[in-house]
Amino acid sequence: MTMELLFHILLVFATITTTLVAGLLFTFALLVMPGLGRLDDRAFLRGFQEIDRIIQNGHPLFVLVWLGSVVSVVAAAVMGFGQLDGPARGLLVAAAGLYLLGVQLPTMVGNVPLNNRLQKLELESMSQPELNEARQAFEPAWNRLNAFRTVVCIVAVVLLGCVGWGG
Repeated sequence: MTMELLFHILLVFATITTTLVAGLLFTFALLVMPGLGRLDDRAFLRGFQEIDRIIQNGHPLFVLVWLGSVVSVVAAAVMGFGQLDGPARGLLVAAAGLYLLGVQLPTMVGNVPLNNRLQKLELESMSQPELNEARQAFEPAWNRLNAFRTVVCIVAVVLLGCVGWGG
């Protein structure tokens, strides 16, 4: 396999997995969180706990897409220095930087800590005011971070697509 072919395979895989991540984030923003948002506090918190447990238990396809996107974006950007020049190289570096700093970093420093705090709650033993306080500490912040990640991820996908179509 030539380096050029390997680069193109990585670029396609990076574009596909990053697009899937964008779709996941968009679906949470558009459907999942608004749907959960219609529930009472206990049901909202419990529903999100269950969704997050599937993710935290390492669902294999989720792991393949999420971690695969990171690895393939980084690998494509590194290989792109030897395979691309001019605007295409810049677009690829921009896509990788945006994706890592605007999607993965907020996930690790924002969304995941919020999720972890939520996982520690014993919802059945909490009073209604405690449930409401927990929800207010979680939902608005999580939604803001997710909206930001969604927009940045879509921009990264567009940039990856531009590289794939010749810069």
